[in-house]
Amino acid sequence: MRSRRDFIRTSGYIGIGFVGLKLYACGNAGGGAGEAAADAAFDYGALVSDPAGILDLPEGFSYKIISRQGDAMDDGLVVPGKQDGMATFPSEDGKVIIVRNHEIVPTDKDLGAFGPDNANLGAIPKEDLYEFGKGEFPGLGGTTTLVFNEETQEVEKQFLSLAGTYRNCAGGPMPWGSWLTCEEDVTKAGEYEGNVEKEHGFVFEVPATTEVMRAAPKPIKEMGRFNHEAVAYDPEAGMLYMTEDRHDGLLYRFIPNKKNDLHSGGKLQALAIKGEPKMDTRNWPETVGPDILTGIPLKLEWIDLDNVEAPEDDLRIRGHEAGAAVFARGEGMWYDEGVIYFACTSGGDLRKGQVFKLTPAADGGVLELFIEPNNVDIMKYCDNLTVAPWGDVMICEDDEDAYLRGVTPDGKIFTFGHSVQKVGEFTGICFSPTGKTMFVNLQHEGLTFAITGPWKTRA
Repeated sequence: MRSRRDFIRTSGYIGIGFVGLKLYACGNAGGGAGEAAADAAFDYGALVSDPAGILDLPEGFSYKIISRQGDAMDDGLVVPGKQDGMATFPSEDGKVIIVRNHEIVPTDKDLGAFGPDNANLGAIPKEDLYEFGKGEFPGLGGTTTLVFNEETQEVEKQFLSLAGTYRNCAGGPMPWGSWLTCEEDVTKAGEYEGNVEKEHGFVFEVPATTEVMRAAPKPIKEMGRFNHEAVAYDPEAGMLYMTEDRHDGLLYRFIPNKKNDLHSGGKLQALAIKGEPKMDTRNWPETVGPDILTGIPLKLEWIDLDNVEAPEDDLRIRGHEAGAAVFARGEGMWYDEGVIYFACTSGGDLRKGQVFKLTPAADGGVLELFIEPNNVDIMKYCDNLTVAPWGDVMICEDDEDAYLRGVTPDGKIFTFGHSVQKVGEFTGICFSPTGKTMFVNLQHEGLTFAITGPWKTRA
């Protein structure tokens, strides 16, 4: 087995600065006066205990619960549970449009938009659901849309905007004003005692609109059938990048036939490290081959994939055999100023999480391991993420004792929030178009928050 030191020597990367190794200079880690002064440049300070016992935040910040599972919606349905990935869009009248996923499976019959045991399933036409499930096991995931008034910090409208899909976990915003929502599920037709009518594991497009309506439930099958997680769009090249939530997942790229028209078909590819076929990026102690070090740029190439609808759920296996790199549970993903950040929840020596930075380019681009703390007091199980308007990567932890973490562009990690009741993961972190409000969910409590306070500005 080649060591990390061997890899640096044989790859010719000696002399490159290890910016990403600045992992422990976080505000809650102690240190002398000099360190504290340096921390003030990036940290929001210690968390303040929440008298309501829900969400601890730094001094000067406050939250408001703007949506709860079970709330009545404007279409006659109720807010589904298991809120997950989200994004925001500006509306013509200055309001904020939030499109929100719901990671619900058909057996979650008390968490769907149709009420307990799907009692109100007949409230919408059958054709509005991707998966009707013969009326017995309809898809209960999908998305809801919220219209939020940032001046009053109130939701003025919310409604079901995609119906009938399974386990909508993450996705990504498109600059033309739509949200791509992804099924983290590969259920096949005929399952659930023959009640499943469609194949699952696809990406769907949901227009961001203030009009109460449901998107056409049309899967973008050329983007592949697998355990989808998140999507990031590179506006320069018109390409999309996707993560896969599997312990042996791949990193995918989709090149549409027509830019900004995802239903026009296209080519699906998998990421490979140039000169290191079948690279294992997970850095697990038992993995064979070179570990990936923080701050070391690795040149990329892309492998064309065929049979992308993968009826046997073997897309990642075939891609890896062809030379694609493997990742440890690819999760949240976000594009910002020419760079894409993505999280791998179980990567690293302790299997507690990594964040990568991918820089797209015409020659294939470059991949770097941005952070791998291997310290649960700093970060663990990184999941959904976003990039703040000032450049910090803001991360949700997927853990019973969950925190909100931030990482500065030079790799310094800080703590921003804590779930007091320790009820499970944060999800859906994103900012309003103005940058004044951050939105996030507590999934297992069925809550969506709007958070305001003295945010930074981009230097």
